[in-house]
Amino acid sequence: TFESGMSSYFDKQLVFAGVSLVVMFVFMLIPKRWLKNFAIIVYGISIASLVGVLFFGVEVYGTRGWFNFGFVSFQPAEFAKIATIIMIARHLSTKGTNIKNLRDLVMVIVYAVIPIVLIARQPDIGSASVLVVMLVGILLWVGFDLFIIFFLVAIPLAFIFSLVDMTYFFVFSGIFAVLALLFRRNIIITILAIAVVFVSGYTSSYVMNKVLPENSKNRIETFLNPDKDPLGKGYNVIQSKLAVGSGGLTGKGFLQGTQTQLRYIPKQWTDFIYCVPTEEFGFVGGTLVIFLLATLILKAVRTASMSDSKFFSIVCIGIASVYFYHTLINIGMVIGLMPVMGIPLPFMSYGGTSLVINSAMIGLLLNAYRDYKSKRRR
Repeated sequence: TFESGMSSYFDKQLVFAGVSLVVMFVFMLIPKRWLKNFAIIVYGISIASLVGVLFFGVEVYGTRGWFNFGFVSFQPAEFAKIATIIMIARHLSTKGTNIKNLRDLVMVIVYAVIPIVLIARQPDIGSASVLVVMLVGILLWVGFDLFIIFFLVAIPLAFIFSLVDMTYFFVFSGIFAVLALLFRRNIIITILAIAVVFVSGYTSSYVMNKVLPENSKNRIETFLNPDKDPLGKGYNVIQSKLAVGSGGLTGKGFLQGTQTQLRYIPKQWTDFIYCVPTEEFGFVGGTLVIFLLATLILKAVRTASMSDSKFFSIVCIGIASVYFYHTLINIGMVIGLMPVMGIPLPFMSYGGTSLVINSAMIGLLLNAYRDYKSKRRR
């Protein structure tokens, strides 16, 4: 990618890497009480920036999601991820709060829904879905009702399966119904949940054609059938799969990838960056990337489980959820298993805001570990 006309991007990313290191150390050393005390201010700034970008932002590929300051661009949606995590963690770690209390549950959902709606208005469905998964991860961690989360996850799955083939949809609905009954909940609630999942799948065609914006509809259609428009909507996915497959076991060598170096894959330095290590270093290189990111995610979960601080524990699991979803969706869309959603691969995709925020999250993980170690020494 460096030799395919992207050297200028590489130089800019090096500058952002330097800034990111400073940000990481700052977040690592910020006292926990400061993080909790300033959470509302940080969250408020995040919401204000999401509102502002809808009016004053720059539109790129149909999404008005960036502030352009000439020498640098800023994406508020990335900042919203860390701001929302800290805000939710602050609320749930406050003495007397309980996720099973309706008031506390509603507050947590509101904190997440406000940025989700604003990001979806850009429209940036990919970044909005990251916050949804982050919320689900945190709710699971703090002991929220597993049946409700199972139900919420089943709705989009039923939607996708029905678009692929109605046979798959009916099989999935049957499996969901059996599992729902195994939860042994109130029979009326169980029947309502099964009915909602069934309706969500049965009305998928109507939603696709009448409700979803055109760009979201195109991405889903490309995911379901990239060969339908090989020179248009499906071009990126087809070319990325060729690049990944052509790498073989050990790849073509550093800067020797034909698909990537000859620029057959648009935006290969951002959303489709995973093509580069897999084509140049093959299955070995691609596996190494997954291993490193998986290690990071597991370390975040382990830190969350070890932490004596409820605040840091929730922050860590929120960060782990974000990293997991980014990794799953980005790699999945490159190899054709997930819809193209414009979600970058952590620490690999080009993007200054993304790199800075990911580094800030690493700083928070280190901060949580430092807090745990300091308490152990006492």
